[in-house]
Amino acid sequence: MFLCPFSGFCLLISCALYVAAVAPAGSWDAFNYAPRSRTVFPVQVVDSVGDVEVTVEDATNSMTLASQGSYIALDFLKEVGGLLSFTVDTASENTSLALSFSESPLFISPHQSDDSCNPSPLMNSDGAQILFLPAPSGKVMQTIAQQRGGFRYLTIATTSGDPVSISDVQVNITFMPHWDDLRAYSGYFLTEDPIFEDPDFLTKLWYSGAYTVQTNTIGPNQARSCPDTGGWNNSANAGPVSGPVLVDGAKRDRTVWPGDMGISTDTQRVSTNDLLPTRNSLTVMFSTQDPSTGSLQYSGPPINAHGSDTYISWSLIGAYNYFLHTGDLEFIRTIWTNYTYALDFLQSQVDNTGLMNVPSGFANDWGREGGQGHNSAANALLYRSLITAADLASELGDSSLSAAYLANASAVKSAFNELLWDSSAAMFRDNEITSLHPQDGNSLAVLYNITANASQNVAISEGLTSFWTPIGPLSPELSDTIIPFVGGLEVRAHFVAGQGERALNLLRQEWGYMLYTNISVQSTLLEGYTANGSLGYRGATGYNFDHAFTSHSHGWSTGPTSALTFFVLGLTLTGPQGSSWSVAPVLSGLQSAEGGFETSLGWFGVKWNVSSTNDFTLVIEAPLGTVGTVRPPSSADFTVDGESVSSTSMSDGHPAFRLEGGIHTLIQSL
Repeated sequence: MFLCPFSGFCLLISCALYVAAVAPAGSWDAFNYAPRSRTVFPVQVVDSVGDVEVTVEDATNSMTLASQGSYIALDFLKEVGGLLSFTVDTASENTSLALSFSESPLFISPHQSDDSCNPSPLMNSDGAQILFLPAPSGKVMQTIAQQRGGFRYLTIATTSGDPVSISDVQVNITFMPHWDDLRAYSGYFLTEDPIFEDPDFLTKLWYSGAYTVQTNTIGPNQARSCPDTGGWNNSANAGPVSGPVLVDGAKRDRTVWPGDMGISTDTQRVSTNDLLPTRNSLTVMFSTQDPSTGSLQYSGPPINAHGSDTYISWSLIGAYNYFLHTGDLEFIRTIWTNYTYALDFLQSQVDNTGLMNVPSGFANDWGREGGQGHNSAANALLYRSLITAADLASELGDSSLSAAYLANASAVKSAFNELLWDSSAAMFRDNEITSLHPQDGNSLAVLYNITANASQNVAISEGLTSFWTPIGPLSPELSDTIIPFVGGLEVRAHFVAGQGERALNLLRQEWGYMLYTNISVQSTLLEGYTANGSLGYRGATGYNFDHAFTSHSHGWSTGPTSALTFFVLGLTLTGPQGSSWSVAPVLSGLQSAEGGFETSLGWFGVKWNVSSTNDFTLVIEAPLGTVGTVRPPSSADFTVDGESVSSTSMSDGHPAFRLEGGIHTLIQSL
């Protein structure tokens, strides 16, 4: 009998103000994009038209628009979002101002905001927001519904010929409502890139991803709604929880999407350790379960999209990732009935080939085409779902269920390699009846160890470079699309394949374009773009050729943040909360790196450098009572805390050894 553990208590989940340990202070703090205060002010004027007087100086600003059609375009210099307010110093009766918002400078306009609700080929669905002013003076503040979730540019225009004077234009940040200090990260990262024109690029990228996910963390009553009359309403219900949720974008869609969380939760883990929104978002997704089939929705409310086997898997994998970092087994118990029912639904689609046969009604994914049938990405995600489900079943004491999941996973892996491997191309096909070799399915196969051997990983890593352009891989699954969601998976796949320098080159191409292009916000990360770098992402497949609809702060694009921690630092958790851990730095042509993150057990940190004489020094810090596996970058002899260790003493010929928690130093000549 199906049981829904969410009925009757979801709205009682508390939203206590989050308090985290703060990472050590250092030069890396200069790269943190999060504002020092929830109150932010425009920094400069980018355009003004008509009879206008304006002063923007630090936190002081004032402006007068004296003629009809006058407007001022203001720049906050980074992505912001929240409640706009200002003081009316002089206004006539029945006077109003038109406000418009944009993430990209391409869409600065006194008449239109960039689109957040309905994609329109005319790029005019949102329009401007009209605010009526108190006369002769007074204070104006947007409502929660009127707030703009993500923008960099604000344009203020007069709607009549009467002069209007205002001052103290400011935005009260509404994202991450449960945090006092938006800059109080519990993790950090620092390195220098010897190849990219900006040596701080990789560090900036790490922090850009972290800030992107912060802007995607909202109150449960601040989701996106789209009124029939036009405009927007950001006061919709995001699901049956009372605390913050992790959504897919700052401007849009402001809705829980579990595929996006497959990336953004890892970003949270290594930067802020703020997993309450992840827990709430998982609660939302498991509450969408169809009691007759076990399937979960494609997204949460208010969109409530249906039909995606891959996103069901992402919900299952997300629950495991949440548990791995928090050790919150009680939450897993709470959702376990729903979790196993959803996994049963996926397994019910496995046919006599040994693979899941995705029906057309459940082929929705990140926007790609051709996801039905024995799809490689869907089956790689099923495999990972079974592996992680086995771990969770074991944690819950159900050894027989764990063994069954492992056996099923093994069968999927065998069938995957037998049916989908194309030996002539040395890559996996999208399904057995096509010659297409997908970016997503191949990246996931390497990342989740569904390949049969390491040589396959190396071959796939090489094969994926055939999609590369100077600004990122052109995904064969969707025409004219560079998709950072899948790109983040590919970056990890290159690291897993032992191709660290290739992984960093991909970061330089794809994310180097996103972070520095002058058509975006240069602080958070784009949802996607086209082969020529335009914002016409998914123009012909769902976005109606509306370049203004693309999100410039999308959590699914933040894969590099966790990849730099997991692979360049080499720091990963292998047991709940870090009771066991691993350090395996991938040097990738870099000379040094440092950083770490926390769990409830304490601080996990790594610092390494290569000297001018090619000596490698690695310092590891882990909580007492934990145990780790350390893999030096080469098989040469090394010392640990001053004691010599010979590589010949390592098990299976691999230079790896176990280390108790504490502070330890490894030195090796490369």
